[in-house]
Amino acid sequence: MARETRRQRRDARRAAGPDPAQAQRSRSRIGGTPVPADGPIEVEAQPHGRRRRFNFIRESYAELRKVEWPTRPQVIQGAVVVIVACAIVGAYLWGADQILRRLVQNVLIG
Repeated sequence: MARETRRQRRDARRAAGPDPAQAQRSRSRIGGTPVPADGPIEVEAQPHGRRRRFNFIRESYAELRKVEWPTRPQVIQGAVVVIVACAIVGAYLWGADQILRRLVQNVLIG
């Protein structure tokens, strides 16, 4: 059975109606300041020292909350795909090495 795609999940959320928390997030920019409906957004001065580090940690945490983390079966499936791909490429390289080794020994050095 095929998994639900991201687009299908988004469409389902839109069909369910507006979420007040999501609407507030979409109307604000980083820092929680509302975006003006008319006119350009002013660029704030860069904070320094501890405040700058705290802002970085806060913004990093906010970005991590937006990430769609994989489930355990997805992680296992991804790991199996990588291991199988590595085995196939390794077998190909081993075979090419065996053929080229004999070619170099018999023809070029021979």
